[in-house]
Amino acid sequence: QVQLVESGGGLVQAGGSLRLSCAASERTFGTYAMGWFRQAPGKHREFVAAISSRNSRTFYDDSVKGRFTISRDDAKNMVYLQMNTLKPGDTATYHCAAKFDPTDYSGSYFHTSPSGYLFGQGTQVIVSS
Repeated sequence: QVQLVESGGGLVQAGGSLRLSCAASERTFGTYAMGWFRQAPGKHREFVAAISSRNSRTFYDDSVKGRFTISRDDAKNMVYLQMNTLKPGDTATYHCAAKFDPTDYSGSYFHTSPSGYLFGQGTQVIVSS
């Protein structure tokens, strides 16, 4: 089972940037769709961004589109989330997630639904106003 370890969270002022990283243990990392989800205190976990396995198609929640960028480096078993123009509403624990998808034929719902993803422990992001 793939193990995921996030890093890069912290405290930042509104308008600032952070880059989250996720290291995956899986040898066949390239066959996994990867995603980032976040959970704020008292709220449900919500989708942020995802990147498909073979073709690196990207998917974003509307709230982060144009501000966040997801990317992957299959040679290093890493996935990243570059977060720019951060807002206090982005404050949450951010979880890296992996879902097995060797064919990369799946559409938006597959990549944005939390069902079937394995999650890491998360890294906290706090955006001050």
